[in-house]
Amino acid sequence: MLTAQPSRQLDRMSNRRGDSAWLESLLRDDGTRFFVLAGLCPVIRSNEERSTAKLAWFTHKEIASLRLPTSEALFLGLDDSKSAVFAICVPEHMAKLAPGGTALLRPAVDLRSLAVQGSMSADEIVLAGEARSLWSWHLNARHCGHCGGTARSKDGGWKRKCWACGHEWFPRSDPAVIMLITDDGDNCLLGHADGFGDEIYSTLAGFAEHGEDIETAVRREVMEETGVKVGAVRYQASQPWPFPHSLMIGCRGEALSKEITIDRQELTDARWFSRDDVRRMLKGAHDGGLKVPGDFTIANWLIRSFVNETA
Repeated sequence: MLTAQPSRQLDRMSNRRGDSAWLESLLRDDGTRFFVLAGLCPVIRSNEERSTAKLAWFTHKEIASLRLPTSEALFLGLDDSKSAVFAICVPEHMAKLAPGGTALLRPAVDLRSLAVQGSMSADEIVLAGEARSLWSWHLNARHCGHCGGTARSKDGGWKRKCWACGHEWFPRSDPAVIMLITDDGDNCLLGHADGFGDEIYSTLAGFAEHGEDIETAVRREVMEETGVKVGAVRYQASQPWPFPHSLMIGCRGEALSKEITIDRQELTDARWFSRDDVRRMLKGAHDGGLKVPGDFTIANWLIRSFVNETA
């Protein structure tokens, strides 16, 4: 999921997706809808200006005519009309070589770009993000970690099972903390990294390590990246993040120090910004042209929450 805002969710039918006969019947149902990821990028339809985009939807007959495999199609759930939704992922070369693929399976656009542009609805961004995250896990779980045997997709893609030893395992999300650190006044700590784009400053973030609680992970990451000591930490909100399969745990932290010492391997810059500075950054009216991450991110949500508080 790529939005901190509520969006319509499918019924995942976890109580029935272990029924292989039921799933097979859904794969052949005329009401079932499929969308395709080519190289983990969703195939879309857009207007000439590329200002609007939506997922390209296919019936089971159209998928068959394209000769795309459905044996490992991900079952994402049933929509409001009780129609099934599946996602198929194929390598880019398979999409190009499919009969009619150059016309029907193009364009395939990076999901992060679609989210940043704001051209796709939140519901479809959520669907594509869920499928991308789940498929990324499958692509890296082809063999059993216990015996090395070949693992097969089960339960509509929500489990893998080793054919040799019978070991089963399930998709996992990597926990990551993302935090807005504030002082005792009107300022928050934001950082800039090479991958952000020249003008974007964001909240700090990092992966929780094995055996850490959320509060400890927040304090450690902030200290490592900026040298700022953090005291009280409060959970705020969370956001699934499909790059590749993380769960962003959003927090607020109170700074006990203000001097910044930057870890140059993590950040190129970090500084304290006033609430007024950040308000202008949100509006795209900052004097230095600085901005914050887009509306689809939990970083934006954390920053906006801070700005909307009374100083």
